[in-house]
Amino acid sequence: MNIILLGPPGAGKGTQAQRLVESRDMMQLSTGDMLRAARTSGTEMGKMVAGVMDRGELVTDEIVIGLIREKLETGGAKGGYIFDGFPRTLAQADALGALLAELGQNLDYAIELAVNDEILVTRILGRAADAIAAGETARADDNEESLKTRLMAYYKQTSPLIGYYHAKGDLTSLNGLGTMDAVAADIARVLG
Repeated sequence: MNIILLGPPGAGKGTQAQRLVESRDMMQLSTGDMLRAARTSGTEMGKMVAGVMDRGELVTDEIVIGLIREKLETGGAKGGYIFDGFPRTLAQADALGALLAELGQNLDYAIELAVNDEILVTRILGRAADAIAAGETARADDNEESLKTRLMAYYKQTSPLIGYYHAKGDLTSLNGLGTMDAVAADIARVLG
């Protein structure tokens, strides 16, 4: 089973992906993690990634698709794959669809964790305050200014994917503001 979790920063995609990894033996394909790993891998793709990143340039969609191809071809995920942080744009969604088709796979679900922005901002700022109160380090991007920048980028680039996957009949929208357990239960119902 291949799924995409969609939603703005702080909607709980990472938390829910980790739960699916543990409960369904799925593999989370986080583009950020894959780029960091590739950079130090010594492979041809890794050298390409390192060169791009060392020059301070953005990694191209072709490189990211290449990394995803490597992961899908090596397999190892009995329960399937969770795409995390990819696709972010319509072009990336098309490229992922083409790659899956080429490999004889498909996207089973695009799950949107829908949230109210005002509640989301309050939740994330509360998360930062809780971390500090517990003597932990808050995430560097858990502040109001950074969050507004991340939300703006999401709405400009990524939110069109909601309509894209809806038009393809792949989208299921869930309330992302429930408790972690409630959202996990909703996702479990969708996945069957």
